[in-house]
Amino acid sequence: MSPTDPSSLVGGAHASATVSQSGAPLQPSPDTSNAAAAQPVHWPDAARGHAFDAWLQSVQQRFGLQPDSVRLASADASFRRYLRVNSANSIYGPSLIVMDAPPDKEDSTAFVSVAGLLQQAGIHCPQVLDWDQAHGFMLLSDLGDQTMMQRIDPAAPPPLDVYLQAVDTLIAWQKASQPGVLPPYDHALLRREMDLFPQWYIAQHRKVALDVAQNKVLDQAFETIIANNLSWPSVYVHRDFMPRNLMDGGRAHPLGVLDFQDAVYGPITYDIASLMRDAFLSWEEDFCLDVTVRYWQQARKAGLPVGDDFGEFYRAVEWMGLQRHIKIAGIFARLTLRDGKPKYVADTPRFIGYIRATCGRYRELKPLLRLVEGIEGIAPPQAFSFGRV
Repeated sequence: MSPTDPSSLVGGAHASATVSQSGAPLQPSPDTSNAAAAQPVHWPDAARGHAFDAWLQSVQQRFGLQPDSVRLASADASFRRYLRVNSANSIYGPSLIVMDAPPDKEDSTAFVSVAGLLQQAGIHCPQVLDWDQAHGFMLLSDLGDQTMMQRIDPAAPPPLDVYLQAVDTLIAWQKASQPGVLPPYDHALLRREMDLFPQWYIAQHRKVALDVAQNKVLDQAFETIIANNLSWPSVYVHRDFMPRNLMDGGRAHPLGVLDFQDAVYGPITYDIASLMRDAFLSWEEDFCLDVTVRYWQQARKAGLPVGDDFGEFYRAVEWMGLQRHIKIAGIFARLTLRDGKPKYVADTPRFIGYIRATCGRYRELKPLLRLVEGIEGIAPPQAFSFGRV
């Protein structure tokens, strides 16, 4: 049953968290400004290394760059990686970030476009200072080395103030929404994402071949989930709005937003589901309810289309989160099996837990619950409690 009384949910809920064991960095991680102590940059493709040196030299004087300080900042789940370089006289700070995105594998056009939308919305995000489009090198302002995730202590009560900063940022982003600017998060894209689950998680990771009846259950469940998702109004959707992609500038500064190149125009429920049902961090439900109802109340005041019934909205957030978790389970299996990044699969039990929790709540999803539990070899419990989301 979905909650219906938002006033009873607002308050300083205390909850514990479980965090990712994969240790998979998605954004620039802390490093030292001392280049000698930093991780050096390796170029498997010598020609690409030469192209980088030539580009860096072309922008060196304009931004006061120190080429001998270039070091690896992080890599993410795609083919992108990030380098950090010191700047002697840059007005943008003592260091800048280089995005290394090979153009045959990563199209950075969307990154540049969405960065502009975020800046127009007054949101703190990397500023594109120079872009060598032909070679896929981009010079960006540096938002620092501490993510929202790194500020969180899983053993302590959840940092409500930081999550409310994230809510403020999300609402500013959604208020800037206009149709026809970003690609639509439509039926075809939602379904294509969910189909990664049977393709990569079930068939490749679990080595399970579904029969005709099981495929029918999966197909019907997917269509029901998508129909529910698309019944809600559309806004700008970051599509990965979570603590690892939010940079913490301290209480006196707004959160910075990263990893936004996949933004779309889709259901308003998506980004709050992404924030509170994290791919790498799980909180107890009372805290998730607390933050979600605060978001809902603030969004209503801002005129965003979140409806007048929090119970209905929370149900929709759960169903949107379900679509995301089905997708990510497939993506993480693909990262392991196709891309040789096994650290991500360590987090798949989190998504199976999310999937089971949501499916256990709603009668329409019980066949999907039984199918997933069969694949996982889990005996159905007498009663299923929500636990951590």
